[in-house]
Amino acid sequence: MAFENLADRLQNTFRKIRGKGKVTEADVKEMAREVRLALLEADVNFKVVKDFINKVKERAVGQEVLKSLTPGQQVIKVVQEELTALMGGEQSKIQWAEKPPTVIMLVGLQGAGKTTTTGKLANYARKHFNKKPLLVAADVYRPAAIKQLETLGKQLGIPVFSLGEQADPVDIAKQGVEAAKADHHDVVFIDTAGRLHVDDEMMAELVKIKEAVSPHEILLVVDAMTGQDAVNVAESFNQTLDLTGVVLTKLDADTRGGAALSVKAVTGKSIKFAATGEKLDALEPFYPDRMASRILGMGDVLTLIEKAQAAVDAEKAKEMEQKMRTLSFTFDDFLDQLAQVRKMGPLEDLLSMLPGAGRIKGLKNIKIDEKQIARVEAIIRSMTPEEKANPDIINASRKRRIAKGSGTSIQDVNRLIKQFNDMKKMMKQMMGMTKGKKKKNPFNLPFM
Repeated sequence: MAFENLADRLQNTFRKIRGKGKVTEADVKEMAREVRLALLEADVNFKVVKDFINKVKERAVGQEVLKSLTPGQQVIKVVQEELTALMGGEQSKIQWAEKPPTVIMLVGLQGAGKTTTTGKLANYARKHFNKKPLLVAADVYRPAAIKQLETLGKQLGIPVFSLGEQADPVDIAKQGVEAAKADHHDVVFIDTAGRLHVDDEMMAELVKIKEAVSPHEILLVVDAMTGQDAVNVAESFNQTLDLTGVVLTKLDADTRGGAALSVKAVTGKSIKFAATGEKLDALEPFYPDRMASRILGMGDVLTLIEKAQAAVDAEKAKEMEQKMRTLSFTFDDFLDQLAQVRKMGPLEDLLSMLPGAGRIKGLKNIKIDEKQIARVEAIIRSMTPEEKANPDIINASRKRRIAKGSGTSIQDVNRLIKQFNDMKKMMKQMMGMTKGKKKKNPFNLPFM
């Protein structure tokens, strides 16, 4: 997860102050020192850290905290609010043109993931805003850049406009927008060329493209793993092009987080999206308040609910709830639920969104083995319909056959059957406890 080390440091710091009935100026000073060190270690811009700490200290020794009934909690609330403000305060949305097409220009250095992000954004616009996108391949310098965008377009079923590697990028951008108007596309994503470093030639070309197509959005794609360098790159691009926003890539890695925490304060431009994985749907709007909550160990239930609502079939969820109440769910149902949960993203990421997950013993550094999940699926698929519906009939010879068919061991089969039966027993106990009190699944999650 992104910000893992920073989150650990800050959560340890706040553990000391959380339950205090009285907070002194000395306590605030000590907390501020720890937070300052944690942020600097996370590669946050020095000036940004200095301003942030001054704001927190000023508020934390003020009346709203010291006279509060829960001063320890109030200090944490102050840090959360200031962290949210540091990252932009509110979610920054795409500005759609009143008269289509909306023209969105993607810029950035080579290697930041610009071409892939172009495809992801087009996919996001189609899926969440019902837009009809067109991709424009204006990177004629990087070998196979056009081919890469065409491959992405094919995978997504989104058309790509290209004039080949010999054409002028400014002409490609202009003709791409004209083609979008002619074919009634309501959004155009222009993938521009990058270099290994910021240079005058590249910037001059980007300025010409900007003047030729008057984009509604100029989004800078930066690699979150480059830390402070990402902020310097953002500053350079912003001075020349006047960016409208930033897309952070590789935010799913264990990055130090400095770029995400510094870019808004340094450039004045908000992070609009964050790429959270390699898949073409692994792109999320960036919510400063939710990110601040995750960093401080408060979870991110809203994102978890949104992921569940997007991945879970409401009818199936209702059906499953009924089966759980009557204890009639089978291995087929288990397989179905597993598939729906996996659609929501990596399981450790989902766990990190639960409030206080970092403080639960055994959950903190959990790594879900995807191979183990694949083994479970293979075992269930090797069962007959009768065996899936009634595991009690699975005797020794059946176990041998299932193990052989799934490429696993008899011990693996035994373990899965035991876990399934234990789950049923637990459900029976829960149903007993809630008898007469029909409880609703609050998040409509498939594993609740």
